[in-house]
Amino acid sequence: MTEQEAIAAPGSEQDAELRFEDYFREGSAPTEALLWWQLERNEPLLNALRALCHGPAALVRLRTWVFMELMALPDSRVPRDALNRHFHVLREEALELVLKRLREADLLAWDAGNQQYSVTPLAQRVMGVLSPLTQAVEQDSDLAALLANVAGAHQMGTLDPAQLHHLQAQLSRLYDEFADAIASGSEFHLRRARQRFGRALKLVERASEVLRAVIEQAQTDGNARLERLARELGLAQARLLAMASQFNRALQQVDRQRVTLGSTGITTTDVRRWLQGVHFLENLSLGALSRPVHPVLVAQHELLDSTEAEFERDRPAPPQQEALPVPQAAPDGELAVMSLPPEMDLMQALLSRWSEAGEVEQDLAPAVLGGSYARASYRAQLLPLLGDPQAQHLAGATGDMARQPWRVQWSAEQGEVDDEHIKWMSRGVLRATSAEHEEREDQDQ
Repeated sequence: MTEQEAIAAPGSEQDAELRFEDYFREGSAPTEALLWWQLERNEPLLNALRALCHGPAALVRLRTWVFMELMALPDSRVPRDALNRHFHVLREEALELVLKRLREADLLAWDAGNQQYSVTPLAQRVMGVLSPLTQAVEQDSDLAALLANVAGAHQMGTLDPAQLHHLQAQLSRLYDEFADAIASGSEFHLRRARQRFGRALKLVERASEVLRAVIEQAQTDGNARLERLARELGLAQARLLAMASQFNRALQQVDRQRVTLGSTGITTTDVRRWLQGVHFLENLSLGALSRPVHPVLVAQHELLDSTEAEFERDRPAPPQQEALPVPQAAPDGELAVMSLPPEMDLMQALLSRWSEAGEVEQDLAPAVLGGSYARASYRAQLLPLLGDPQAQHLAGATGDMARQPWRVQWSAEQGEVDDEHIKWMSRGVLRATSAEHEEREDQDQ
């Protein structure tokens, strides 16, 4: 008995076609409902879908394939010869059967004078319904499609309250699905649901700006119903976002309940994951019962001999308590303190002697040269400290060096020097700060 025969009214003929009103208790359709009015207004679209998708599965797939290939053609009018060339892989009778069904469903218009086919506006609407068939099947594609419809309709100015209703219903279904996963307590169920929750969370967060724009636009247009639906959708979105903490607590509870098998580091989760990867669990018991149980019979005297040997066996002596070692005096040591090279003290002594002698300008060579190349390089590196404003506030030899009343003045000229380790050196002089001060006063006057 078919579905139509099972719900047929008593006394009616089985081969009679029922009206839509005959399926209701009162014998009248709910004409006051908004959805009923919308379906009735879109009756041609329903008839086109019925003509396209009615019949065996293979024939439905063939019609859908031919229809979507026709919609992808770039020409607005297609001659019959071009169709025959495009669908050369189809048999002629099969192509003619599909084209006849599309013409009867008003999805194709045939111009007998020019021998051309053209696509009707109804076919464009049907293509909008069937467009998800051309997209890759991905996880959470249902939520992504609903969010894309709402965002696109808002941008085009064609947003309908029914689209918000469908999106809110999908968010409620996702909330119930995630709540069931949390209540199950299953680690694997929780982790699968957590992955889908993360993907849904990204989609919902991306749609937050669109939802805010919908509310603002509804307030501007004075559409109270659309604003109310958008705010309800925002509450459903917020309730879904709040589940992140619940997932974290549930996973932490599962982690606390996980058991480690001995000192191997293998947990019950690892064992379960391994068992899930075994295709035939019954094969694990193969050979386990192939050998029968061999009982071992022991006489009383054998038990007594074993007991005596156990008592007479040499056992290690238990550890004895030992006293702490006596205190010992620490050996004398020396505290090594890092000191600066003596070159800085020698240079400061030289500069002090020049100051006491009243010298105002001296050549660089006596202050730099002497000893080895390394010592001369170190003395040359000490010269920029003279008059350094930052180092003058330091304590110790570095600060004393910076506070010396001498300033270095290098020259662009270079030449040979009389030294055992240095052959070539830049020219320069050391000038007392009192001499520099007098030169500035002379220049100012």
